[in-house]
Amino acid sequence: MRTSRFLALGLILSVFGGQLGCAYALRPFPVAAKKMEMSFAGGDSVAVDDTAYRLSPGAQIRDTRNFIVLPSHLRGEYKVRAVMDNNGQVHRVWLLTPEEAAVVDPKQ
Repeated sequence: MRTSRFLALGLILSVFGGQLGCAYALRPFPVAAKKMEMSFAGGDSVAVDDTAYRLSPGAQIRDTRNFIVLPSHLRGEYKVRAVMDNNGQVHRVWLLTPEEAAVVDPKQ
């Protein structure tokens, strides 16, 4: 009886315990990352305010869980923070959670 309780507790902690520490934690973004709405249509280009930009050769796009995603897997418009490189290409993109999108950007 006692062993089954420990097993049940261990199962519950293994399923939910890992998620408790990272719940609602806002990610730190570089100072140069500007908040914007970005449209993805596949391929190596994105649109911001009806202006098309190319992704840089080493571009990284991170989803709301901070995993790297391929641009071909994204469709539609997202609220993001993005960093442009010196050539005017999009270099780093972070898709924002609703909590991160609600934070006021002091730079803008």
